[in-house]
Amino acid sequence: MRSSAVVSGALALLLLVLVAAGWPPLLSLDRSVSEALHESAVAEPGFTRLNRILTDWVWDPWTMRALIAAAVVTLWWRRERRPALWLAGTSLVAAGVQQGVKAALGRERPSWPDPVDSAQYAAFPSGHALTATVSCGLLLWVLALHWRATWRGWSVLTVVAVVSVLGVGWTRVYLGVHWTSDVVAGWLLGWSLVAVAIITYRRSGGNRGGEGGLGSDRRRMGETH
Repeated sequence: MRSSAVVSGALALLLLVLVAAGWPPLLSLDRSVSEALHESAVAEPGFTRLNRILTDWVWDPWTMRALIAAAVVTLWWRRERRPALWLAGTSLVAAGVQQGVKAALGRERPSWPDPVDSAQYAAFPSGHALTATVSCGLLLWVLALHWRATWRGWSVLTVVAVVSVLGVGWTRVYLGVHWTSDVVAGWLLGWSLVAVAIITYRRSGGNRGGEGGLGSDRRRMGETH
């Protein structure tokens, strides 16, 4: 987990530096991919409409935050205060990091004479991609600690999470509101934040048990099976 956090964070930082420096090969690749996908989006209004529904409703950052909020409330109701606060805190940190990097870099979004969608604020990193990665990663982590050993639907949830994270990135580039590097940076930075959250939770004693803790919950599961 530590190496995953370091590698993803380092790659996200590298992308940020390359974008800030205006590295021609990266900018050229971004432009080529966006132009090809925008041409398809204009030519296929039905598919474009589907992508807008997915990005604006199913995988919207507020949808993801609502899922996190539901998980926080559930954990709090179960008297598992530490993981509840950890989920809430990590989500808030992710939002802050996202907005901070956007403001610091100020990268412009793709501009089209015939846009099929619109978005506000700076482009880098993709807020949709980062929020989906953080939310899905944290939810899978909490669910794994509670029910992975006993619930047969775990693999289905994992597939849904992966499809959501990759899918929302696709919609942002396809609809012409983000460059490919924005989305990749969102994925990398989001996963780095998830990994750091899990590492710090473990080091803070979050898995050692205690009343209402995830560790004690897992031990109770082991005693009953």
